[in-house]
Amino acid sequence: MTQHKPTTSDRQSEWAQPSRRKVLASIPAALLMGAAACSKSSSSSSIASEKKQSGPVTLTYGLWDDTQMPAMKKIIAEFEKANPKITIRTAVTPWDSYWTKLQTAATGGSAPDVFWMTLAYAQLYESNGVLMPLTKPVASAKIDMSQYDPAIVKGYTWGNDIYALPKDIDSIALWYNKKLFAEANLKAPDNSWGWSDVLAAAQRLTKGDVHGIAATLSDQQTYYNTIPQAGGQVISDDGRKSGYDSPAAIAGLEFWTDMINKYHVSPSLQQMTDTDPQQMFGAGKIGMYYGGSWESVALKAIPYALKNVDVVPIPQGKTRKTVSNGLGNVIFAKTKYPREAWAFVQFLGSKRAAEIQAESGAVIPATKGTESAWVKSTPQFNLQTFVDELQYNYGFPVSINTPAWRDYATQHFTDAWTGKKPTADVARAIAKQMNSSLAKEPKRPS
Repeated sequence: MTQHKPTTSDRQSEWAQPSRRKVLASIPAALLMGAAACSKSSSSSSIASEKKQSGPVTLTYGLWDDTQMPAMKKIIAEFEKANPKITIRTAVTPWDSYWTKLQTAATGGSAPDVFWMTLAYAQLYESNGVLMPLTKPVASAKIDMSQYDPAIVKGYTWGNDIYALPKDIDSIALWYNKKLFAEANLKAPDNSWGWSDVLAAAQRLTKGDVHGIAATLSDQQTYYNTIPQAGGQVISDDGRKSGYDSPAAIAGLEFWTDMINKYHVSPSLQQMTDTDPQQMFGAGKIGMYYGGSWESVALKAIPYALKNVDVVPIPQGKTRKTVSNGLGNVIFAKTKYPREAWAFVQFLGSKRAAEIQAESGAVIPATKGTESAWVKSTPQFNLQTFVDELQYNYGFPVSINTPAWRDYATQHFTDAWTGKKPTADVARAIAKQMNSSLAKEPKRPS
């Protein structure tokens, strides 16, 4: 994401960068309906039938992570060289205001021609006709969608239509401080670690102003991993029911809240609000940190972290699971330049664009076979860990209007993280609100 100040993708904006840890702004689905009513239709639209512009065209490209700009600029330069009549103007909007601004622009018919999309918002925009279906253009261009990670392709498919070409993918692993582990006479964590190993190490590492672990209130980095590891679900497979009130989900949540309120091996939520946990980890004040693949760029920039930290597979519970998110490049349904926008999105989804992203070290490209360049971009860390984790990943939990319940959960889990209320009580209350929200959603197309 991330992620993302704000760095990489949605996820990337979540915590390394303060943005994604903050509560996301909900987008009332009804407010997008106006855009739907005026949008171009469906997969029946054919870009090939659109009028080709005879003169120069300037496309606006909307994104939120300026740390990815070096790679984006290089990709754009290569595209413009091959397409001299098309100019790309980037519009970078910080994550905290990206969706609000995009909603207003989409409703008013002035959204960027091409922009970044994340799985958490994809169904909302797809179901309201804001995005141009790409099914026929993909078929006409004979693009092999199997070249991309299937979890990301599925996330950007609505009914029978494709709405994005995947850009990148992420995974979560355990960052740890080698120096602190050595000083505590602890063996480095490895692939065999489970939850009990994490707790035992956190207790050994907690001393003075150093905490063993950061139990952040960040869904993707923490409980979206431990809930399925305990056998639970955030949302049912059909997207109609919350899983937060199940015993397994509550166990996955309590893994984190107990680190703060029972074992006292994590900074408090207030401390992690005052100082970004990634900064605390990078400064040697936290021994272990569940973090994303996108965070290697930020940690590489901290001399202490570059020398003293590394990353290993995420510790497992009853099952081996980790969550993945990923970005896609989409086209605004009301763009004046569909042919040119599609040409640009095609290049953004090409192997060449993926290689440029990988070499920058910012994200793992969603295109299979290009991961090795990303791994080599930062040899100081064992980044292959994140690539290996993709074999047991699952897609980011979503419904049609994900922000309606995800934001509510983030807000109300603070009562559990601060110990104000029992985690089980909070989880059940959130499940009730989430079920009410899901009941208002239309059914997904088959």
